[in-house]
Amino acid sequence: MVFWTVTALIAFSAALLLAMIIIRAREQGEPAAAYDLRVYRQQLREVDKDLARGVINEGDAERIRTEISRRILAADAQLQKRKSGHAQPRSLSLVSAIAIALLITGGTLGLYWQLGAPGYGDLGLKDRVRMAGERAENRPSQAEAEAEVPPLPKPQVEEGYVKLVEQLRETAGQRENDARGQALLAQHEANLGNFKSAYEAKAKYISLAEGKVNARDFTELAELKIMASGGYVSPEAQADLRKALAIDPSHGPARYYWGLMLGQIGRPDLAYREWAATLRDGPPDAPWVKGIQGQIEEMAFRAGVEYRPITPGGGTAPALPGPSAEDMSSASELSAEEQQEMIRGMVTRLSDRLATEGGSAEEWARLIGALSVLGETDRARTVYDEARGAFEADAEALALLETIAAQSGIAE
Repeated sequence: MVFWTVTALIAFSAALLLAMIIIRAREQGEPAAAYDLRVYRQQLREVDKDLARGVINEGDAERIRTEISRRILAADAQLQKRKSGHAQPRSLSLVSAIAIALLITGGTLGLYWQLGAPGYGDLGLKDRVRMAGERAENRPSQAEAEAEVPPLPKPQVEEGYVKLVEQLRETAGQRENDARGQALLAQHEANLGNFKSAYEAKAKYISLAEGKVNARDFTELAELKIMASGGYVSPEAQADLRKALAIDPSHGPARYYWGLMLGQIGRPDLAYREWAATLRDGPPDAPWVKGIQGQIEEMAFRAGVEYRPITPGGGTAPALPGPSAEDMSSASELSAEEQQEMIRGMVTRLSDRLATEGGSAEEWARLIGALSVLGETDRARTVYDEARGAFEADAEALALLETIAAQSGIAE
């Protein structure tokens, strides 16, 4: 209640002041007729000067005076009419100002009521990261998400195809150890829109195939779970994606769904970096590339990043150039403080690029090490936490980050 009272008073005071200024300016502004009168009187004086210099004769001067006098009378009449007919009392001006102020204040508070979040405290970066972690840990399971999804319309297929799938379902049930049969069942159950049955069959296939499965298999399993839950990436689907990326960190579809998961748990910054890097690595005609292109601009907006279109298959982000020979020569002539400032500038540029475009694990490690050398251990620890989130599914990258963190003295 205190918030609304204080906010309303501040908004009303500002709006009232603005309204009074506008009304007073309108009342005190020079009317057009008054300006015309000044011009016409100046013209009369110019006529007398022209007559004295002999530019015009007496007859012409008289005709010009008559015409100007007629215009003066017309302008004066307009001025008198405005003063007598349009002047509004001071009390009415005050009422108008209050009405305008109330309208502005009411509109402002109404808009905030619809779009704002009264009582919502300020959130720093660490708090946001912590809340995202809690949201990820406490989000609904696969079964809970499926229970909330309304029944999906079944695709239109021929009756004969449905009967064939029923026969396949019966055969696969009798031959539960047949990996190929489970793989076929998963594919055809998905074609019928039975995503839960499809991912159950796919899970059986993976269990039976053992060492023969690849990143594509785990990604397809995760995808079926995501489709069964209406587009939601559950913890179970996340675990499947992690297995896929552990086998092949460059697998495009898995990276797409990983970015989608990061966006859903409140880490659009990491999601944008993942998608940006995936776009640069991926072929332009890949289905998952088109999926990223349709959503990455919104993800960038949520992450607070100025989005610049990324060309698919354009390769990794350009590496931050190191100091040139000229830079090194100049640096040798600088004082210790100036050299420190130069290093800070390079670190800032690297940090800004990684924050907006992402980068390799080596670049993140480089930034962590540089920050620790500069004595900014808190910032180095924050960057380390962000990097671990970005490379959560990459065991080699995590090992590199943990090594540099230990060397920098910021490891947990």
